[in-house]
Amino acid sequence: MVGIPSGSLVEIDLECEVMRNGIFITGELHTQIEGECGRCLEPLTGSISEKFQELFFFQAPEDFDDEIFLMTGDIADIERAVRDAVVLNLPLNPLCQADCLGLCSGCGVKWEELDDDHFHEVIDPRWSDLSGWQA
Repeated sequence: MVGIPSGSLVEIDLECEVMRNGIFITGELHTQIEGECGRCLEPLTGSISEKFQELFFFQAPEDFDDEIFLMTGDIADIERAVRDAVVLNLPLNPLCQADCLGLCSGCGVKWEELDDDHFHEVIDPRWSDLSGWQA
């Protein structure tokens, strides 16, 4: 429902510290996000700033785990660290505004655009054959 558009500029400020067994990278990224409101489906845009910290090992430790980050020669590929920081902090149900009322489930029009007395008569389908019956 929300994400970073392909080709967007992502600014990243990095600080790298050499440790005994690797490079400790601290970063902060800034970028724009786009998506749609989880209630009314209107397009929304915004910006995010996320921080991340990861240790990139020079060599795989004895208790090697797929979740650790490894250097490739002199290169630390920070893509996964950046992606994890962003994806885990994006809103699951983004809203265009905090008090968004969403859409009417009967007609699909935004509640903000409908009259206060708007409603749809709902007939239980099990009784629909009797709807034309007069007493």
